Amino acid sequence: MIITFGQALVSVTTGLYGPPGHLGVGVCILLIIQLFLAGLIVILLDELLQKGYGLGSGINLFIATNICETIIWKAFSPSTFNTGRGAEFEGAVIALFHLLFTRKNKAKALKEALFRANLPNLSNLFATVFIFGLVIYLQGFRIEIPIKSSQSRGSRGVFPIKLFYTSNMPIMLQSALTSNVFLVSQMLYLRFPENFIVRLFGVWETIDESSQLTAVSGLAYYLRPPNSLLEVLKDPIHFLIYLGFILGACAMFSRAWIDISGSSPRDVAKQLKEQDTVLAGHRDASLYRVLKKVIPQAATVGGLVIGLLSVSADLMGAIGSGTGILLAVTIIYQYFEMFAREQQEAGGMAALIN
Repeated sequence: MIITFGQALVSVTTGLYGPPGHLGVGVCILLIIQLFLAGLIVILLDELLQKGYGLGSGINLFIATNICETIIWKAFSPSTFNTGRGAEFEGAVIALFHLLFTRKNKAKALKEALFRANLPNLSNLFATVFIFGLVIYLQGFRIEIPIKSSQSRGSRGVFPIKLFYTSNMPIMLQSALTSNVFLVSQMLYLRFPENFIVRLFGVWETIDESSQLTAVSGLAYYLRPPNSLLEVLKDPIHFLIYLGFILGACAMFSRAWIDISGSSPRDVAKQLKEQDTVLAGHRDASLYRVLKKVIPQAATVGGLVIGLLSVSADLMGAIGSGTGILLAVTIIYQYFEMFAREQQEAGGMAALIN
């Protein structure tokens, strides 16, 4: 709750919702209260799910819901904007039909629906669907270690180690780190814009006529994703530094998370031993050595793949950002796995009763 209040206070005072001087003290206080209460509700709902009144984590559920809402809205939004060529619909799918019905040149209308620059287009939507499918496909990559029970003869099985062994934690930790760097850099720049050290962390400017700020130089600039392939070609050094940071951070966080979360080779070997499970065809002592060869490598490679997918999604213009899409897909996939596991256990119990 203290962190929630601190984040709300910093977000409002740094001008995330507009210059505090223009908003006034009363509006700023109301914004801080609103953000704090919203964070409090999320915390309480997360606790509710974790106490057994639902499946999974409330935080993950809110993240997935927010990203999916963004994708649906960008695809089917009925809002209209005037971009200088008349009113256009924000939703990519609705804009496609609107352009085809209102423009005489159907080929030009289709091209505009696919590649328009200022609003969501069909290519962004196709990129989003492609990344969704690719992440789901990669979820099936795994190494299966044969195991058997030391108590029951003939009882054999496999212990799967997935490519995404640490799930979405690397990209979540990387996103949290980057967001906090941006927040601190933006706060310092708004207070001390001429300070040399502050400018090294980031120089921020407004986007067009809106109050939203974006980094144009400094550390924050090199940590933000390029907006398009054209921006990559204009500043390849920015892209290379950003790519190296994403891949390195995701791999490092993934490798560190297995020790923090209790899923390291030693922890897994201990859990299997407590369940009287041994490696099929090997002695008991070799289980830890086999897991040590596989789990750290799976965590590192999985972190690199997740980082690469995030960068690819951003470059392809996927809706909701690469990080957001990866979080949504992995969270939804986990819910499907939990639901399938619940159904399997329920089916086994029903068969036992019958």
